[in-house]
Amino acid sequence: MYRKFIGILVFMIIGGLFTGTVYSADIKIGSVDMQRAVNECNAGKEAKKVLIKEAEKLQHLIAEKQKEVQEMRESLEKQGLMLTPETRVAREKELQAKVRDFQRWGEDHQNEFNQKRIEQERNISIGLIKVVQEIGAKEGYTLILQKSENIVLFASKATDLTDQLIKAYDVQKQ
Repeated sequence: MYRKFIGILVFMIIGGLFTGTVYSADIKIGSVDMQRAVNECNAGKEAKKVLIKEAEKLQHLIAEKQKEVQEMRESLEKQGLMLTPETRVAREKELQAKVRDFQRWGEDHQNEFNQKRIEQERNISIGLIKVVQEIGAKEGYTLILQKSENIVLFASKATDLTDQLIKAYDVQKQ
């Protein structure tokens, strides 16, 4: 009885190994680095150029507003001894309000800029995902994973479809 049980168990294990080999031949897995695809596709490069121009404009506006605040601060320091205590306190409050307004303005514009960047990346990613799905269906992939340090710890270059994705996406967007 014991020998029969061992024989069946060994047969099942060997049968499982052969079955696993047969099934694994049908599995085709790929991987894509979506962040690299977003950055390197033509739409991503163009979006980056637009964002850089906007960032430069924003930096110029920030510099102007900083200059205004600095001039106001220097004026208060120069005239400080000549001003009445009430006028000095009023000017200091005015300066503090200007600084607070500048900080809020800067945060608002930074948040707006970040939202634009995120929205552009999201729109490009949606298009890239559609192309990944087309590649997967067309070329018979069982699974295409998104490369991420936290999810995919290793993926062979042979399974990397990122370059193919970028080319296909760029062709589709022309």
